[in-house]
Order: sequence, then structure tokens, then C-alpha cells
Amino acid sequence: MSSQVNHYPGIFISFEGIDGAGKSTHIPFIAQQVKERFPDKSILLTREPGGTPLGEKLRQILLNDPMDAKTEALLMFASRQEHISKVIEPALLKGNIVISDRFTDSSFAYQCGGRGLSINALNTLEQWVQMTSFQQHHFLLQPQMTFLFDLSAKVAEERRSASRNPDKFEELDVGFFNQVRNEYLRRASEDVKRFVIIDSSQEIRTIQDQLKACIQQL
Repeated sequence: MSSQVNHYPGIFISFEGIDGAGKSTHIPFIAQQVKERFPDKSILLTREPGGTPLGEKLRQILLNDPMDAKTEALLMFASRQEHISKVIEPALLKGNIVISDRFTDSSFAYQCGGRGLSINALNTLEQWVQMTSFQQHHFLLQPQMTFLFDLSAKVAEERRSASRNPDKFEELDVGFFNQVRNEYLRRASEDVKRFVIIDSSQEIRTIQDQLKACIQQL
């Protein structure tokens, strides 16, 4: 999959990584950097699954209720469709900046890598939900920049166990998260212009310096 050009006037940024990689820690920092870089633009912070009233209801189901892997993937994309149509696209059309804690890369990582679903099946869902058009341009809606916080599954597990009550994904074993991590890295290798891989084992200040430098390139 090659990187697609978004033709909306706004900017779309996403954060990705296995649970425990530390991505959520850095979202407020990025938001501040973006605000300083683009003082005239509004910034919208959102998340997946979630981002809309319906999406937040689906989030609770997805993160807590047992279900078939295909059902899980379909509900993820149903939540994403609502998120795109009600939140992301309207904001980008207004020229705003959208920062999302997870987007479609998570579906490939968790449902394909972790659950073992067909990549072709998710490619079909991705095309169906995210193909859009603006001013006679037809394109696949993707973030302009995706920060992938990369960390070994073992270290991430240690961080998770020390910090919070786990949801159904966070309870899964190191083997599952190794597969999730591998799929993230595979997807990043196929879209190197979009992905910025961050070594999440580094000190917070080092990571923030890297993030700040990336935002200056937008």
C-alpha cells in the first residue's frame, strides 16, 4: 500500500502502537506543538474506537465484550465510518487539524496481526469506508503523518501491568502483542512516507525532541 495524498485543507495526524507503548502520554505534547506551529488552526483531539456518541458506545462493547474476530473487525469499521462522517471529514473540510489516538492501522495490527484475519478482507473494508472525494479528487482518507510508538511486547506488558486495569485486549499475552507489533511494522514498511517510527524505550525528553522536529516538517 502506498501513501495517499489527502486533498482536504486540514491536517490529519494519528498515533499508533501496542497497548503499553506509551503513545497516549505524548498526545498532549504533540497537540501543544501543533498549536504553536499552526496558531490560526483549530485542533481536534479524538480517538478510536470512539470519537462520536455511537462510537463511544461501541468502544465499551469492543473493549470488554467477547465476540467473534470478524464481528470485532466489522464493529471497528462501523465505528470508524461514523467517526469519519461525523467528526474527521467535517473538521478537515474546515481546514482544522485532527489528532486521533488510533485509526485504521490499529485494525490491521489487532484484527489481522493479533486475531489472524485476512489482510485482503480488511483492505476491502478500508477501501469501502475510507475512499472519498474532494474537488474532483478521489483518494483513500489516511493521516498525513502517523506516529508509531514501537516497543517490545515484553516491556509493554510490564508497563501495562503496573499502570491500569486491563481491558480485554490488554489482558492478552505477549505472543498476541508480538503479532500486533509485527503487523504494525509491516504496514509501516509499506508506507514509509506516512509513518514515523518512534523507539518508545527512549527517555521522554528524547522522544519529545523527535516529535517536535517532525511537527516542524508539516
